[in-house]
Order: sequence, then structure tokens, then C-alpha cells
Amino acid sequence: MADHPASPGQLDELARAIESWLHELQADNPLIEAIDRDDTGVRRWFVRLAGEERDHTTVWLHLRQRTLHHETYVLPAPVDDPGRFYEHLLRRNLGLHGVAFAIGDEDAAYLVGEVPIGGLTRNQVDGLLGLHHATVERCFRPALRLGFSSLLS
Repeated sequence: MADHPASPGQLDELARAIESWLHELQADNPLIEAIDRDDTGVRRWFVRLAGEERDHTTVWLHLRQRTLHHETYVLPAPVDDPGRFYEHLLRRNLGLHGVAFAIGDEDAAYLVGEVPIGGLTRNQVDGLLGLHHATVERCFRPALRLGFSSLLS
């Protein structure tokens, strides 16, 4: 599947596997609070993880023809010192592997990444969820203090 786009049948098969893996992971991991499937026909899942620094982190998994795209909404556009806020996230990117901070719609901060679907495994999906959880836990509070200090006082 890595050299050419996956067929609809291959994508359906992989989607069933991902669905199964997610439910297996949820049974084994109390941090996984909920798993929802996009009901629009798009091969996409929303996995809500419990957190400490942030109450919940939702990881979106979107199965595409060649990749599994994964992303998390981190924070809205900053209200205070946007330059320092975005600089902080960009500097954090230097220490990240497999994900990166990005600016999305309405200048919100996201954590995003992609992995090839050829040979995708349950352990890789588990690792992606863990990566998002750990990164948000580590980065959320400092980013919040930089971009929203006037609202925290």
C-alpha cells in the first residue's frame, strides 16, 4: 500500500482493524475515555484521553489513501503576546518526533502528524495516542501561561 494509493476495499479493511485496535486499547487503558467514529462516511475517529494538565485531549485519526493523519486541537489563538506563544510552540517542535505544532483554522494551535498506512499496527496506533497525550501534558500549561496570562489572573 505504500507505493500506491490504497483501494476502497483495502481502506475498509484497515478501517475495521483500526476500529478493533482502538476498542482493544480502550479496554486496556483507563486514559482512553471515549472513542467516536465520524458518521459522515469519512474514515475518521475521535479518541478522547483523560489528562491532568488539560482535562481531556481528543486525538483525531483520519485514514487517508496513503497515510493515517493524526491531530489534536491544543489551544485557540492566543489573546496575549501571540509572537511569544507561537515562538514557544515552534521551539518545542525541535524536540518532538512524529508530531509537530501547527497553526490551523482561526490561528488555533494544533499538534499534527502522519504515518504511512503500509504495515500499520495496533502498537503504532497506541504509540500515536501516547505521543499526543504526553506532548499535550508537557506543553499545555506553559503555552497557556504565555498566550492567555490575562485570563488566568
